[in-house]
Amino acid sequence: MLRLLTLVGLMLLSPSLLAANQTRYISDDVYLYLLGGPGTQYRILGSIEAGQSVTFLSETQGDYSKVTDQKGREGWVESKLLTKNESLRFKYPKLQKELEQTKAKLSQALGSNDNNVQDLSEVTSQLAKIKAILETTTTQKDKAIAKLDHMQKNERFEMWKQGGIIAGIGLIFGMVLVYLPRPTRKKKNSW
Repeated sequence: MLRLLTLVGLMLLSPSLLAANQTRYISDDVYLYLLGGPGTQYRILGSIEAGQSVTFLSETQGDYSKVTDQKGREGWVESKLLTKNESLRFKYPKLQKELEQTKAKLSQALGSNDNNVQDLSEVTSQLAKIKAILETTTTQKDKAIAKLDHMQKNERFEMWKQGGIIAGIGLIFGMVLVYLPRPTRKKKNSW
């Protein structure tokens, strides 16, 4: 357990162990020399142009950092001239290409915008026609509902009327039956 804690502590204290072989870029505004050691007293191995990428080898001494350039040469450069950001020298062509693509997309979108305006006007006219048809249909539906309601009321009235007539006839018939003479029964003793 103690060994594990020691190992973790060393890793946290030594960020250079975690940052091995990272890509860095030479600052845009310089043209510098790749040196054989960490200082100007060492011999010059070659030059590196502004904006070129180098591989940071996670080793620093004083104001110098150890790097490998694009030609595979290993040497030292001033640490203040290294940056993690890509150089404008390489960003500019990429940005120029993106700008051209965006311009092409914009002109295509503007061209399709004219078509969209025509499509929109067609859809608007069709929508107006559909609204007119809907209003006509709604009016016809309301009239049909009113007519059906009127018919149902008339039907109910007719049923009540017929029911009243039948009840009246039944009442009259019942009253007539009450006043009709009843047949008399023959007596059973009269033989």
